[in-house]
Amino acid sequence: MPTITAFESSPDRGRGQARDMRVRWALEEVGQPYDVRLLSFVAMKQPAHRSLHPFGQIPTYEDGDLTLFESGAIVLYIAERHDGLLAKDANARARAIAWMFAALSTVEPPIVELTMAMLFERDRSWYAERLPSLQERVRIRLGELSRRLGKADWLDGAFGADDLMMVTVLRRLNTSGLLDEFPEIAAYVARGEARPAFRRAFEAQLAVFTAASRS
Repeated sequence: MPTITAFESSPDRGRGQARDMRVRWALEEVGQPYDVRLLSFVAMKQPAHRSLHPFGQIPTYEDGDLTLFESGAIVLYIAERHDGLLAKDANARARAIAWMFAALSTVEPPIVELTMAMLFERDRSWYAERLPSLQERVRIRLGELSRRLGKADWLDGAFGADDLMMVTVLRRLNTSGLLDEFPEIAAYVARGEARPAFRRAFEAQLAVFTAASRS
């Protein structure tokens, strides 16, 4: 049974935005049981964990003599070894992997920059001046994605690892109001969140935060 690492007390306050959510969701989609090792922020920076993740972050994935870090790499590994997240057709698989890279390399960076500013820079003198430009960068990406998605349910046929990664990236905008400007994207995210495997992963991550809050 694989073991993943996650925050002992998540900074997202149980909203399912920590990156172990992506791995939990993938494992739930393919029906693979897993264990979770919870880490404090101090433990994440210690040599024991850095031997698994050189940057001292989560998640990591351990299965036998294999250790992986980076959520995208872990989800791709799971998808390649279980049915249900990647098409069997070689071209369709290649397109899905391209969308996974797009989610992490093209769509996520401006979203992270915006959300980090909203969380940590509100008291800076230049915040109000900088915010519109950050929002506009995200709007550009959402507009491009919305035009590509159109009225389709998923990015390229059936739901897969590409949609899993893209939905988890877009969920970072849930409290920003920007998704409301793009109904197709908002509906796309809602479809992902409605999947039973997502709900199981979300509840599992939320339970960790709830337990930590009570201790």
